Amino acid sequence: MEPQKETPPPIIDQLKEYAETRLKLAKLEAIDRSTSVLASMVTDVIVAISFILTFLFLSFAFAFYLSDLLHSKAGGFGCVALLYLLIAVIIILAKDKLQQPLINLFIKKLFK
Repeated sequence: MEPQKETPPPIIDQLKEYAETRLKLAKLEAIDRSTSVLASMVTDVIVAISFILTFLFLSFAFAFYLSDLLHSKAGGFGCVALLYLLIAVIIILAKDKLQQPLINLFIKKLFK
């Protein structure tokens, strides 16, 4: 006589199928989250680069405008440089108040 193979009860097959389905679902959710974060970061970088370039060209335009008003290129560009120095000092002084909202923004973006 041949030994009979025992077939597992149907509940075990269902549990295995359930575990495989849950694993696939977890993988797909991880892929979905990572791709959405990556896409969001790429678009944010493109927007940031656009703003930086706009800011840069507006800075040059303002410096040349002040140069015409002051009849001195050094004076126009110096005024713009002093304006940026003032902005940098204000940001340094308000650093603590600016950090927490930025941290919260990054956390929301990562766990969206």
